Amino acid sequence: MDDTIFALSSGAPPAAIGVVRISGPKAGDAVAALAGSLPDPRRASLRTLRDDGGAELDSALVIWFPGPKTSTGEDLAEFHCHGGRAVVSAIENALSSIEGLRRAEPGEFTRRAFANGVIDLAEAEGLGDLLAAETDLQRQAAQASAGGGLSRKVEGWRDRVLYLSALVEAVLDFGDEDDVESLPEMFHVELSSLVGEWRDAIEAPRAERLRDGIRIVFAGPPNTGKSSLFNALLDEGAAIVSEEAGTTRDVIERPVALAGVPFILIDTAGLRDEGAGTVEQIGIGRARQELERADIILWLGEKGEGPAGAWEIASRCDIEGEGKKEPRHVVSAVTGHGLHELVEDIVATGRSLLPKPGLAALNRRQGAALADALSAIETIGSDDDPLLTGEKLRLARLALDRLLGRHSTEDMLDALFGRFCIGK
Repeated sequence: MDDTIFALSSGAPPAAIGVVRISGPKAGDAVAALAGSLPDPRRASLRTLRDDGGAELDSALVIWFPGPKTSTGEDLAEFHCHGGRAVVSAIENALSSIEGLRRAEPGEFTRRAFANGVIDLAEAEGLGDLLAAETDLQRQAAQASAGGGLSRKVEGWRDRVLYLSALVEAVLDFGDEDDVESLPEMFHVELSSLVGEWRDAIEAPRAERLRDGIRIVFAGPPNTGKSSLFNALLDEGAAIVSEEAGTTRDVIERPVALAGVPFILIDTAGLRDEGAGTVEQIGIGRARQELERADIILWLGEKGEGPAGAWEIASRCDIEGEGKKEPRHVVSAVTGHGLHELVEDIVATGRSLLPKPGLAALNRRQGAALADALSAIETIGSDDDPLLTGEKLRLARLALDRLLGRHSTEDMLDALFGRFCIGK
């Protein structure tokens, strides 16, 4: 945190504009070295940038942001220069020649914002998801977290836990007086309300499902049309199709967005107990593993022989004699019959499995922290000793603090901010 860092924070050159960001205690010195002097704070100033030898580098807009009210919580500056490779490289080389300045690591600007209290961990995780968002639903959910929606909700929960703790402290301190004998009824009403809200939040769809995509597994015995249907929904020849049994010997995954909903389509080896070679048996084992991870299973085998909850699909309605009684969908990868209806059903089901648009969703780490908070308070009984009740409420507050990143390990932070690009 004592270093001053810099990086290109805009898109990779060539581009119309390149934004070189500098953050740290020597940001002002760096601006003065290249631009001649510091411009007025938070006002764009057109300057000629020069290296330490006086050679002109570029004509750029220079913006100076004195800390701590900046995006990183420390002195910050930006050069808005021309976005050619040579221009950006020349400016970066000039900055690297200044003592105390170095190139930023991935996610280091955002990590400094977290370390300086500008954002909390939930907001940082939302920002990471926003950078990776590829669909509008992903963008909306990530913006809700990055914008502090989840953090505000958790802070509200924490305030309510603090209020309950204050009621307990009143009993401990003044329980021998006539006006304070036991916990009021409102304590248990508020506690019950918190337990219900936290259970709902824990059981709600997780952010990972929205970020990674809903997993749809094509399953069934060999030669039931899995790969053909897989290719038809992708509109590409990702999987090899053949009349020979056992053609698909491994798991094939393809991400796809259908009506803005992210999915992972997974073609698998045909399931059979006999006649499979060594390599195919490995593929069958992996197929069974995918069935356990699937959100939706399209079963193309005999009716009733698939996993519980699988969708029964009659996949070869173009072939006479091929059929299945009362399937959920009747389709043909050859003629396209029924594909539109299948996609509509997949999209509708997918939306029901995702967090509601625009609402911040818990990720796996956040959900675990909230589960710890829930386990601490849901065992509080009306006859509990006030000391024990106070301790359980304290453990719940600590869990909420972990959710927001007030107690975090370096390894966890390294993993999170390592997902970010350099310059962010």
